[in-house]
Amino acid sequence: MSSVTKKAANLTVRADLLEEARARKINLSQTLEIALAAELKKRREAEWLEQNKAAIEAYNREIAEHGLFSDRYRDFCR
Repeated sequence: MSSVTKKAANLTVRADLLEEARARKINLSQTLEIALAAELKKRREAEWLEQNKAAIEAYNREIAEHGLFSDRYRDFCR
């Protein structure tokens, strides 16, 4: 059982979508939670990439210029 507190929210949804969802017995709360969690994850990832953009670019430049530390141990690539 989940210990996450749930809170009621009022939403506006297109009438045709709501009717079809109800006809197909789709759990709106569960569907919204799943979609919202996915959207939040996507946005957190985009924010992380933006916040770390300079470091990622610097690392990529370093690798392009000097290669990887492990390159000298990789016999299978030669």
